[in-house]
Amino acid sequence: MTLVAGVDTSTQACKVVVRDAETGELVRSGRAPHPEGTAVDPRAWEEAFRTAAAEAGGLDDVDALAVGGQQHGMVCLDERGEVVRDALLWNDVRSAPAAADLIRELGDGDEDAGRRAWADAVGLVPVASFTATKLRWLADAEPGNADRTAAVCLPHDWLTWRLQADRDLGALVTDRGDASGTAYWSARTGEYRLDLLERAMRGRRPAVPRVAGPAERVGTLAGGRAALGPGTGDNAAAALGLAARPGDVVVSIGTSGVVSAVTPTAVADVTGTVAGFADATGNHLPLVATLNAARVLDAAAALLGVDHATLSDLALSAPSGADGLVLVPYLEGERTPNLPHATGSVHGLTLRTSTPAHWARAAVEGLLCGLADGIEAVVAQGVDVQRVMLIGGAARSAAVQQLAPGIFGRPVLVPPPGEYVADGAARQAAWVLSGADTPPEWPQPGLQEFDAPAATHVRERYAEVRGRTDGQ
Repeated sequence: MTLVAGVDTSTQACKVVVRDAETGELVRSGRAPHPEGTAVDPRAWEEAFRTAAAEAGGLDDVDALAVGGQQHGMVCLDERGEVVRDALLWNDVRSAPAAADLIRELGDGDEDAGRRAWADAVGLVPVASFTATKLRWLADAEPGNADRTAAVCLPHDWLTWRLQADRDLGALVTDRGDASGTAYWSARTGEYRLDLLERAMRGRRPAVPRVAGPAERVGTLAGGRAALGPGTGDNAAAALGLAARPGDVVVSIGTSGVVSAVTPTAVADVTGTVAGFADATGNHLPLVATLNAARVLDAAAALLGVDHATLSDLALSAPSGADGLVLVPYLEGERTPNLPHATGSVHGLTLRTSTPAHWARAAVEGLLCGLADGIEAVVAQGVDVQRVMLIGGAARSAAVQQLAPGIFGRPVLVPPPGEYVADGAARQAAWVLSGADTPPEWPQPGLQEFDAPAATHVRERYAEVRGRTDGQ
């Protein structure tokens, strides 16, 4: 049996899976936690990898390995390859003012012109998540550290580099999927925009990783025999692990909600709603993120004093549309639409709708309508969406599974719970070994399909009241 390993170096933990390269069958796995916080010493990721790999039985018998990881983080290295400062993670928002500054600057003071210029240049509009904005923050807040920065890379780039025998800065590599979230690499052209990197760094131009091909061997595991794949960002790795194809959209319902679609065409949304990312296969992965997802159900369950299974049963016992009761679930502000100060709102509350079942139904439908808005934003960019793949913690809810097809207006596929990012990295590793033009076809046991008539009345009622909330 030929074995491959996939690594997910995520915000919270490192997961390692070892799989059969031919069939994808899981052989063994391991896990180790990462430190909390939004600024982390990258060396903790390497320590966690070593622990997770040992828990997975070691890698001596593995023939290839690839790393999937949290996107956007800023890892700065000096000329000796030493870490300059703790890495800023994607969820560190201290660079939000820098994002606004970069937009205005590229538009010569005109914000709308700046948005168009960024979208044309790199397929996205800066927000605090993206690496370029963090580099601007570094240049302004810590100019000494900016001066020391000889190279900048992403979390998965750094771990891949640390795992290979050659640790010269020139050996840094990344891939299209992760590079497309930096705001200084274009998925449309396949080229870095080093002028934008230099703009972000106030005239400095550190080295950046080479962008490797999707199935390129980029090195060998230090102390072992395993070939190293280029790896990719977590969203692209998850799509690869799910074998998503053009026409598919992956909807992840976790702490945040993510809508990402596989398409052969590059996307550039001047509103910034859709980020024009690339995937791990040579296609594109336009993506929409929402702040309010699974925790909407947590809040509804807490309000009603029930567990999640009971919340699901209650929701399914109420009529479609909850007799006009609508929850607009902006419980933590919102990113899509961009309403950071918005609050949640309830509409259509009457004696008739003041029941636990109606509340539960409104919570599930409100959550799904917010994600459906994300799907339609992708469709508005000309992306063909035929079916939805539903993942994340809330995807286990029977109510979410059964109501999603009607609200999304498309069939919904629900795979069994799994480590999709690590699995995608393992599939890439198997692809590196095969030398084939396309990734290996691994079976997907346990895939459930749900379908239902389009619930247009639910979407229409939600759209009617969506803008009536504080903080608009």
